[in-house]
Amino acid sequence: MRAFIAIELPKEIKDYLSRIQVQLKTAGADVKWVEPKNIHLTLKFLGEIDDKKKDGVIKIIEDIAKSNNPFSARICCVGAFPKISFPRVLWVGIQEGDKETKEIARELEEKVNKLSIPREDRPFSSHITIGRIKSTLNREKLVRELETIAANFSKEGLIFSVTKITFFKSTLTPGGPIYEALKEVELKIT
Repeated sequence: MRAFIAIELPKEIKDYLSRIQVQLKTAGADVKWVEPKNIHLTLKFLGEIDDKKKDGVIKIIEDIAKSNNPFSARICCVGAFPKISFPRVLWVGIQEGDKETKEIARELEEKVNKLSIPREDRPFSSHITIGRIKSTLNREKLVRELETIAANFSKEGLIFSVTKITFFKSTLTPGGPIYEALKEVELKIT
């Protein structure tokens, strides 16, 4: 099965990010948008794993959750990889909660690697993917729209609580991926 580990986002944050997508869509660029219901913060993409590795990953998530407290996260900005002027992936970043998210991702990376799940090539970045650019169609318009949103980004009310880590199965279909939460693990209650 294809799987990943993520932080689920509350409905109000997904709704906010959906409104950003609507604004960016006015550029008419060739973007594969993440369905609002599927928007999340990926901690570790696992790829294809078998049932034995699945059980091992769930145990790792449970162990990591026991040693990490719930925390607050705040949406802080919009951007693009590799850079706004040449976007390939559109994202929204978090500021408050960045340290905690990076620590959990670091622990996951280290521990799942012992299950022969490869390490990421790039350092972890606390971000929420909202779209992937498919071609250069209207890229300049998209960049202008992205720069406008980035310059006027409001941080009011964009804070949310992170209380659990979720293990997802991802099934690819012609209509887009279908995510199924297989296990939700609560962070340590202090």
